[in-house]
Amino acid sequence: MKARGGFSLVELVVVIMILGILAAVAAPKLLSTSAAATDNGLKQTLTVVRDAIEMYAAEHGGQLPPTTSAADFRTAVEPYLRSTFPACTVGPTAGDAAQSIDIEFGTATVGAAAPTKGWYFNTTSGDFFVNFNGASKIDPTVTYDLF
Repeated sequence: MKARGGFSLVELVVVIMILGILAAVAAPKLLSTSAAATDNGLKQTLTVVRDAIEMYAAEHGGQLPPTTSAADFRTAVEPYLRSTFPACTVGPTAGDAAQSIDIEFGTATVGAAAPTKGWYFNTTSGDFFVNFNGASKIDPTVTYDLF
């Protein structure tokens, strides 16, 4: 019988070290891609809801959607969306299905530091934004309420 040749232990260790270095370099890139996807998805969601609010106003003589309750607001705007009202994917309310689609009404122009509702609708200007002023994942100098 012939002796089989194989890889030595040193060769295997060198290959594993090279793979570890490649993984250490690639992991941060993959994680920031995920953060960028989250932020870009949120921007797209805001654009869709803002367009729905504008379409509602255009069909109702410039009048903004009702602000008596979040349910009334969502019911008024949903016919202009392709599906149900979207949930907010960032901030303290992101994990809570009920709070992430809930809307706070008033005249504030920035989101809260510790919000209890995912979205904010300015009843005077008609601005719709994220009710969270935390730093975004892809650009820490920009807060989510400025999207």
